[in-house]
Amino acid sequence: QVQVVESGGGLVQPGGSLRLSCAASVSIENIFAMGWYRQAPGKQRELVAGIGSGGSTNYPDSGKGRFTIFRDNAKNTVYLQMNNLKPEDTAVYYCRVVNRGNSEYWGQGTQVTVSS
Repeated sequence: QVQVVESGGGLVQPGGSLRLSCAASVSIENIFAMGWYRQAPGKQRELVAGIGSGGSTNYPDSGKGRFTIFRDNAKNTVYLQMNNLKPEDTAVYYCRVVNRGNSEYWGQGTQVTVSS
């Protein structure tokens, strides 16, 4: 069982920045991929950014140009740097971990609210 813990959410004004953290209870070397997803009220959960075991990244349109995913292997942690935040970025952000056995694990989520 892999434990996944997100942190870093909060309230920020439009145009502001936040950095989310996702700590996994296993070594990065045992992880196939990690990703950040978000879910706004009444909407489906969507991918925001993903990073593979080799370090390759992918960004759907919603986060492209404003969000950056990166990792610290020594801390088994993946980060999501979010800049120029907009009210439509308001959502609960979740971290997903897929291990090399192709099992997936989700964190409990962290709330991001963008409002003036």
